[in-house]
Amino acid sequence: MLRKARIDAPGALHHIIVQGIERRKIFYDDDRDNFLERLAAVLIETGTSCYAWALIPNHLHILLKI
Repeated sequence: MLRKARIDAPGALHHIIVQGIERRKIFYDDDRDNFLERLAAVLIETGTSCYAWALIPNHLHILLKI
């Protein structure tokens, strides 16, 4: 069941978490570098600020200001 949409306040920070199913790895070999390159491109394209990130083999955390 999905949770209700949250109110999006201008300038609010968003903590995004992505997890692998059953704690399976989501990053292998050079996947981290590839992900960071793509993230950087999207941040520039959208004008989004990234304040912090953590890439763990089975999940990731990103702190964004949209």
